[in-house]
Amino acid sequence: MTKSPLAAIPEEIGGHDLLAGKKVVVTAAAGTGIGFATARRALLEGADVLVSDFHERRLGETVENLKGEFGSQQVESFVCDVSSTEQVDALIAASAEKLGRIDVLVNNAGLGGETPVVDMTDEQWDRVLDITLNSTFRATRAALRYFKSVGRGGVLVNNASVLGWRAQHSQAHYAAAKAGVMALTRCSAIEAAEYGVRINAVAPSIARHPFLAKVTSEELLDDLASREAYGRAAEVWEIAATIAMLASDYTTYLTGEIVSISSQRA
Repeated sequence: MTKSPLAAIPEEIGGHDLLAGKKVVVTAAAGTGIGFATARRALLEGADVLVSDFHERRLGETVENLKGEFGSQQVESFVCDVSSTEQVDALIAASAEKLGRIDVLVNNAGLGGETPVVDMTDEQWDRVLDITLNSTFRATRAALRYFKSVGRGGVLVNNASVLGWRAQHSQAHYAAAKAGVMALTRCSAIEAAEYGVRINAVAPSIARHPFLAKVTSEELLDDLASREAYGRAAEVWEIAATIAMLASDYTTYLTGEIVSISSQRA
């Protein structure tokens, strides 16, 4: 089958000051995945940024790369294991101190893998649910406490997945966690409205990057990408651009919604 010309990877769009003057915090931002792309996009859109990750060396390299490209803008970092309530609470406090305030929190932390239910251990199930769902709850709780205390609005954007809606072999733990992120997004958004806080989520189908290749076979990634209408996976910057839109003042009436970033029906 001949692929559509739209299958060609587009050039990354430039910044349009969507987040000019904003203070943005991004979790799981070290490396080359969606978190790093989101931090870079926030800077490209005029924000000051704090990046967080549990991997100290990779986090340091990430800060160096971002500062090298955006030297005039503030780039801070904070080492945080999102499986720890104490560390997540400390992340929000440190972010407010280092940046002066927090306007946007992007909950990007997540963990996947391929394991059929019949072979899955309690530990595998618990680990994926804890890093992917429980960490989003911890950070959401800490951020809402912060926004409530300062009496100022804010924005949270969660990273979900189309697997929160779809079935895929060997992904029960990850899909359950992402479905939980979606439900948490919807319910917490209703509560957060009284603080002037918006909470939405993105649900990518597939965005290919080196970290994903470590936990998913190349064969499966090729198959999933081939099913997309454009015949390719998303670029991480395409996901990050949508996150930036949700974080911006262009979506001030949008809350409790899950935006599917996919060329397939959800």
